[in-house]
Amino acid sequence: MKKPILIPETNDMNKYLINDAIIDYTNVEIQKLASYFLSRNLNETELVKEVYEFVRDKISHSFDIKAKIVTCSASEVLFNRHGICFAKAHLFAAILRCLQIPTGFCYQKLILDDETHPVIILHGLNAVYLKKFSKWIRLDARGNKPKVDAQFCTDTEKLAFNVRQELGETDEPTIYSCPNINVIKALKTATTVEYLYKTLPQEL
Repeated sequence: MKKPILIPETNDMNKYLINDAIIDYTNVEIQKLASYFLSRNLNETELVKEVYEFVRDKISHSFDIKAKIVTCSASEVLFNRHGICFAKAHLFAAILRCLQIPTGFCYQKLILDDETHPVIILHGLNAVYLKKFSKWIRLDARGNKPKVDAQFCTDTEKLAFNVRQELGETDEPTIYSCPNINVIKALKTATTVEYLYKTLPQEL
C-alpha cells in the first residue's frame, strides 16, 4: 500500500520540541539517556536510528510481556521499561526532543485482533524530521515479534503493521505536535493493562 502524504499539524518546528507532563524530557533519567546517545558522536540520522532501536528493542510492549501497570509519560515508560505503542512513542519523542530533533505523533486505525477482538482501535507511532533529507519519516517503535518487523528506514517505510483498507483500516496523515487527548485519557484512567486492552481509544 502506498504511504500517505504526511501533513504537519504546524510549520512551527518548536512545537515538535515541547517538553510537557507527558513528553517530560527534563526528567533526570531521560536526560542521562539522551546524553549517552549524544556522547557516541553520531550524525543525526545515526542518532535517530540508535534511539529508535533502543525504544523498539529495549523497552517492552506491555501487552507482549503481560505487564500489570499502565505507563503513560515518557519517564514512566523508561522507569518501568515497558509501555504500549502510545507510551513507547512518548518515550521515543522525549529522547529525541531532548536531543533537539523535532518529533511528532502519528496514528493509524487498525483491527486490534482479527480473531479474538476484531474492532478498530488507534495505533500510535512517531514522525521524525531529518534535516539531512529535509523531510519527515515515520517510525514505529512498538516492538517486533513474530509477524511484526518494523525497521529504521529513510526512504521506504517499514512499519509494524500494513494498513488493510479493504478491512476498514486507515492511515491518518497528520503529524501532531502533542499526543492525542483520547489516548492520554485511556492511559491515565486504566487501572491495569488488562483493562486498557478492553478500553483502547477508537477515535482521535
